[in-house]
Amino acid sequence: MAGTPDERERTVTHDELSTDPLVKDIATRLAAEFGGRVSHKVVLSTVTDARRDLEGQIVPEAIGEMLHRLAHYRLDTLPTRASR
Repeated sequence: MAGTPDERERTVTHDELSTDPLVKDIATRLAAEFGGRVSHKVVLSTVTDARRDLEGQIVPEAIGEMLHRLAHYRLDTLPTRASR
């Protein structure tokens, strides 16, 4: 197994992240903003993936803003056909 025991314990699943209140809140706001262009499923997946990518990379106090910014950027740069 790769990583130290502490790193393995911190691994969070996609399902766990998708039910995180912060992830759900940001996904709801971004789904409203990108409504008609991107499905809610794609928005939630994008926010969840961004949350996982940010894990351990930034201070906890900044996670909300950074998560919103990263997910927004990723959604805004999706090819049109991939966003449906």
